[in-house]
Amino acid sequence: MSDTLLSRFLRYVRINTQSDASTGTSPSTPGQWVLLRMLESELLEMGAANVVLTEHGYVMATIPATSARAGVPTVAFLGHVDTAPDYSGQNVKPLVHRKWNGKRIVLPDDPTQVLDPALQPELLAARGKDLITASGKSLLGGDDKSGVAIVMSLAGYLLKHPEIPHGPVRVCFNPDEEIGSGVDLLNLDELGANVAYTLDGENPGEVVWETFSADSATITIEGVSTHPGEAKRYGMVNSVHLAAKLLAALPRENLSPETTDGRQGYLHPARIDGRAERTVIEVILRDYELEGLADKGARLAGLCRGLQASEPRARITCHIRPGYRNMGYWLKKDMTPVNLAIEAMRNLGLDPQSPAARGGTDGSRLTADGLPTPNLFAGYHNPHGPLEWTTVQDMEMAMRACVELVRLWEHKGAGYKGRRIKKQRPAARAG
Repeated sequence: MSDTLLSRFLRYVRINTQSDASTGTSPSTPGQWVLLRMLESELLEMGAANVVLTEHGYVMATIPATSARAGVPTVAFLGHVDTAPDYSGQNVKPLVHRKWNGKRIVLPDDPTQVLDPALQPELLAARGKDLITASGKSLLGGDDKSGVAIVMSLAGYLLKHPEIPHGPVRVCFNPDEEIGSGVDLLNLDELGANVAYTLDGENPGEVVWETFSADSATITIEGVSTHPGEAKRYGMVNSVHLAAKLLAALPRENLSPETTDGRQGYLHPARIDGRAERTVIEVILRDYELEGLADKGARLAGLCRGLQASEPRARITCHIRPGYRNMGYWLKKDMTPVNLAIEAMRNLGLDPQSPAARGGTDGSRLTADGLPTPNLFAGYHNPHGPLEWTTVQDMEMAMRACVELVRLWEHKGAGYKGRRIKKQRPAARAG
């Protein structure tokens, strides 16, 4: 099983699937189509039912029920095929360090990139395991091709072992999670699940059911452009200077990503683009509580109003848009999906943990839209950069946890309501 999972993972990470928010398409990049079509083909080859690749880039399939028990919920498992645009995803060269001895790993394509347990103590948990890294000039792509490989291996394993009792299982692979649009065009009636899990977490045993709530802000500063040699005479208002004033006024202590952890939220200026006449600043706002999120938005809007008052010749706007919300607001109303996942972890001898994620998952949106979707561990670490790593054994354990989870849903899940499944015509296929 581990060799099959490993071979899948190595095959998937070699495909550049970085997403790109600027394209306005779904999927946002051609490489994602390459992997999605590969997954479609592999599902068909292994004998999954109802395999479809939709026009918007969602691969879905069914593992038929093996249980005759009535009322067993349909459980879905999801992984996203895209990797982050933060760091290069080109020419990924995965390296497998068999039975890693715990010593420093110098990545060969860039010797300045070093995995060092003295600096990254979480690496110590991988000693003796088959550790996978990139080669130094790219990210690895375990976020979330670990999850993709796990879900694909789960599908193959269940199809080969019909003696395992389970209800209907749906698998889904989606694009563009890293740019925040991963499930924007996913039709939940087409998915047809009562409950779901994303495989997009880190440490073995993790069952995440709380995430940040998120908003984003676009601040536009329009100044007055003149020739700089006559700027005083003609009244230049330099929007870049005003943007610098605004950023300098943002509180850092206990309000920036660099100074917060745990359950603290933050304001993060993520991008700035400007010239003297016009500057645009993108800011992301994060908090676990809606009240805290609203307070951060009010602070940012107040700073913009103050800057406008200090320079009335400029025109300053602050537009705040809602993003995803903390899935815990909905999941805590019925913790059955969380409790069964925790039980599955314990049954495998793992120590279940439920840290509040300092980020969001596709499950944040799915849960808010009515499909309860906690997030399970996929075994990757330190994503979005060259020092990302995972282990074969942790991915295999995640797959085993999913097998145990569908068994528990068959045994204990009858009567769970979750999302009501509506009959739906087949999804439109990709051209």
